[in-house]
Amino acid sequence: MNTAQGGQLPTVVVPVFNAFRALVECLDALAIHSPDARIVFIDDGSDDARIAPLLAHWTASRPATRVITLPENLGFVHAANRGMAAEAAVGHDVILLNSDTVVTGGWLAAMARCLASASNVATATPWSNNAEIVSVPRFCAVNPVPEQPERWARAARSSTTGRYPELPTAVGFCMGISRRAIGELGLFDEAAFGRGYGEENDFSCRATAAGWRNVLCEDAYVVHQGGQSFGPLGLKPGEHSMRRLLDKHPNYLEQISAWIEADPLADRRQALLNALEAGASGTLKRPQARD
Repeated sequence: MNTAQGGQLPTVVVPVFNAFRALVECLDALAIHSPDARIVFIDDGSDDARIAPLLAHWTASRPATRVITLPENLGFVHAANRGMAAEAAVGHDVILLNSDTVVTGGWLAAMARCLASASNVATATPWSNNAEIVSVPRFCAVNPVPEQPERWARAARSSTTGRYPELPTAVGFCMGISRRAIGELGLFDEAAFGRGYGEENDFSCRATAAGWRNVLCEDAYVVHQGGQSFGPLGLKPGEHSMRRLLDKHPNYLEQISAWIEADPLADRRQALLNALEAGASGTLKRPQARD
């Protein structure tokens, strides 16, 4: 199988801050679909007393996994950078995975193939129900969590072209990053983006400016609950995040708006939906409230 650099699957980096119930679902899915993956959990100062023992118990029987515990919450960007720079991750491509995601069958191998598909691929992002420009079935919308995510994953695999369409930016809920790109571009800009929102867009813009590509991993699907960790703190994308991004990349908003208006993924979304219907359509449900 053609995977990532040197035949290695990427290291999965999971920043964690509270959101216990969502984390349980994330771990359950990882146990099923990526039982032997190298995973680095960054416990970013969680004050929910259930988090540390949950991670300790989960990693105890999995030698390829480890937990890095930060004494205080310094935000997603710091946690992500700490994970990408961890000894367990150095030398490998990485996948930054939110702790409020649910992975599906074949996701990790698909992301690895995508990152290894061309020497200039910097980032890879899978389809999801809640991932802005790569959301399905509705584009740029928060879609309900699928009742049967595996049907969506199978539809993604069966409808793929293997060409990995270009994206203007990666989406941070599940962001594969080439180690070669990290080596050239560096890590996320912690000074500019602090606790989060905008860091993946900045990295993607820096990648594009340096001749790299951001692409859709169209044969992978990952559920995203959304807003589980930062939501209770009242931290949301907003004017300040956009201003910091535009200070660094003045044309970003114009470029994204033009891409959204052109909607170059419309045919790919329709192909996925056609495959879903052909394979027996999955019923959608509303996400339940979580801690």
